[in-house]
Amino acid sequence: MKRKLFWMLVIALALALSACGGGPSGGPGGNENVEPAATEPPDDSSEANTNEETPPEEGPQLAAELSVYNWPDYIDEQILADYEAEYGVKIIYDTFASNEDLLAKLQAGATGYDLVFPSDYMVSQMIELGLLAEIDVNQLSNWGNIDPDFKNAPFDPGNKHCVPYQWGTTGIAYRAGHPFFEENPPDSWAYLFEPEMLEQYSEGGVNVLDDQRELLAAALAYLGHDMNSTDRAQLEEARDLILAAKPYWETFNSSDYDSSLLVPDEVVLSHSWSGDAAEAYWDTYSDETEDGNWYYAIPKEGAVKWLDNICITSFSERKETALHFMNYLLDAEVGAAITNFTFFASPNEAARAFITEEILNNPGIFPPEDVKAKLTWLVELGDAVFIYDEMWTAIKG
Repeated sequence: MKRKLFWMLVIALALALSACGGGPSGGPGGNENVEPAATEPPDDSSEANTNEETPPEEGPQLAAELSVYNWPDYIDEQILADYEAEYGVKIIYDTFASNEDLLAKLQAGATGYDLVFPSDYMVSQMIELGLLAEIDVNQLSNWGNIDPDFKNAPFDPGNKHCVPYQWGTTGIAYRAGHPFFEENPPDSWAYLFEPEMLEQYSEGGVNVLDDQRELLAAALAYLGHDMNSTDRAQLEEARDLILAAKPYWETFNSSDYDSSLLVPDEVVLSHSWSGDAAEAYWDTYSDETEDGNWYYAIPKEGAVKWLDNICITSFSERKETALHFMNYLLDAEVGAAITNFTFFASPNEAARAFITEEILNNPGIFPPEDVKAKLTWLVELGDAVFIYDEMWTAIKG
């Protein structure tokens, strides 16, 4: 695919909107699709069949198979194929649509998974539930490649359970060329929540992420509250804001909305993760117009920044092989290949030398400092998770 230099339209949180955005000055980038595997990994596994090759770092005996549970469209299949070819380990690959789906699957007894990729707030919850194995990052020869800003995160002090994988933001994807957005490029969460705003374009379709924490965080941000608020009154206010907007929304989709809704123009606006908006841009890119159909904005009220992580399950019987594959993913060139494919930002500092210039210089992927100042990590909620569950039941009901 021919990829030209582009820029996401990023609403600088301390600055006014620039023009109408779009294309080389306002569109995000993208990736290819990875077909998710439907196979459930077996619950009985062993280290019996080992690889004859000796990896350069420690030379552990590797299992014949490794089961990986990741988000959709989140790694170049070639990376998996290269690892299989070099080390003789068959990767069994499966995908989940949300952190809550991941947690539910593991709690329901899916003990065949070795490596999982939870987001920040879910990591701390899974640690508390005893679902993640402890690791020693000193055993990872590529640990030094990680940017110090992404080490020792509050949800996993000392990186005793996980290592960083990819990070990004959550904002608004909107259809380029839509008459309303041509005059009024989205710069606020009002475009997702205010009925009088939604009336201008909702007939074309609006999607929100089917993700409890992300949707409530966006509503809390718009209302001027902490995106990790545990205050019942504030959460009820967010719930009511969402319920008022819900009649204008066509879908709750966080699994394949980029390919099933954005690309075929089933909607004109979507709550979106940065890389998915990027994928939609490039999947609709035209050499003739030198532009794609989808742009991305970070609302001025602030937004979620997230960090997805590589973790080993506490019930994995192939921990040495899981550590070996984890270290492989932290390699500088492999880390760059992941970002060049997904168009999400990499926490791998050494990988920057191999990441394409169009990604490194894209403020929608690597936001400028004034935008980063308004971004917030989602954190573990403690007992307030039950209030969130109550709000979510009302929203989805």
